[in-house]
Amino acid sequence: MNLLRLLPRHSSLNWIFLVAALAVVTPHAVHAEALLVVEADTGKVLQADNATMPWYPASVTKIMTAYVALRAVKEGRLSLDTLLTVSPVAASQSPSKMGFRPGIQVTVDNALKMMMVKSANDMAVVLAEGVGGSIDGFSGMMNQTAQKLGMTQTSYVNPNGLPADGQITSARDLAILARAVIRDLPEYEYFMHIPSIRYGRRVTQNFNKLIGRYPGADGFKTGFICASGYNLVASATRNGKRLIAVVLGASSGQARAVRAAQLLERGFGGNGLGWLKPALGTVDNLVPIDATPPNLRDEMCNGKRKRPATDEDADVVAANGSASTGESAVTFFTAGLQPPMGKPSEMLAGAPEPSEPVPVYTGPTKTGPALIAAVAADADKQTPARRGKNSKIAAKKPDAAAPKAAAGAKPAAVRHASARPEAAAKPTASAERKPAAKPAAAGDKPAAKAAKPNAAAKPKGENKPAG
Repeated sequence: MNLLRLLPRHSSLNWIFLVAALAVVTPHAVHAEALLVVEADTGKVLQADNATMPWYPASVTKIMTAYVALRAVKEGRLSLDTLLTVSPVAASQSPSKMGFRPGIQVTVDNALKMMMVKSANDMAVVLAEGVGGSIDGFSGMMNQTAQKLGMTQTSYVNPNGLPADGQITSARDLAILARAVIRDLPEYEYFMHIPSIRYGRRVTQNFNKLIGRYPGADGFKTGFICASGYNLVASATRNGKRLIAVVLGASSGQARAVRAAQLLERGFGGNGLGWLKPALGTVDNLVPIDATPPNLRDEMCNGKRKRPATDEDADVVAANGSASTGESAVTFFTAGLQPPMGKPSEMLAGAPEPSEPVPVYTGPTKTGPALIAAVAADADKQTPARRGKNSKIAAKKPDAAAPKAAAGAKPAAVRHASARPEAAAKPTASAERKPAAKPAAAGDKPAAKAAKPNAAAKPKGENKPAG
């Protein structure tokens, strides 16, 4: 069909209508993907594609873990200086993790920094056991909080997002959670956008590639397992206006960052042709879809596509048009005929703005000379042994940082991020007997069991470690 025949011949806007029509009929992506952009203060939806499709959250789960832990701090049930102990269950978690052996202690403050920047799965369990007494107890708190916030499509069974059938959310619910962080915890938002951390000699950059690269980027978290694809909840502020973008199911870590930057740019650019689209209302009013979460395992982690063992993604920009030139053209028209920004792919491929890594360490809170000494001590532990005559013998010695089960304690089963989602294993009895912090107040008793939004069929087996 010739689309131009459908337009008034005398209209000088024919070409604009043609581009708008092509943008509507052209598929947004070649694989499953959910996209959402909302205004942080009003919740107004600026764009929504599959926004209420159930999805596996992966490590964006840790936004809720941080929210519940920081609410406990704000309400005085513990403090940022509270010491938490690494249990055998925490030490046995799959990467990404810090790798501390059982018995090591960290403050709530340092555990949060390690979890949000390095996406440390062991630190998520340390926080869960410290705040909720056990993984199950804390998951109940997470589900209770989700229900209070109106996250009707969300259920949790663990605090880090490792594969489990019951670990489900949606782009809609993640935007609601991000708004809650901004609204309820402004004094603790710092944890959501730390550019990098330094543990001893190791410096880890935030996996959210918008931090330090996209102007105004100020949150939140990435995530990846084979079943979910590459996820990202991001926020940015420009001229006093703050937007939240959610990308679920991107093809790579770089592609999710590029997509989020494009969504944010379109939102900041306004919508001069907004009359072409119906009003989408607010994020709370988006209608949930009753469906099973898509399983992207075959696409993300088949034999031809090698994936990292964690969310530490270092791949290149996706070559598909939806993540590069194809959407740049649409941005030009929907942004009120304003010139587009520089290519997000080029902006996000570069090094982040220089910043001093935030030091993290084990043990009690330290300042001044004591902090310097603690950082130096951790660095000394990471110094590689000299290789000489006894190098072969030294090489056989176990790594001091490797998880070491306590005597008589049997670590809970660990699932790689590429493993088939299934119900998370309960923590060991020893871990449940020794919560690292006092239990929540009576008014904060977790719900018995949150209703599962939808009975998710088990995704195909994911036996290859990839997520």
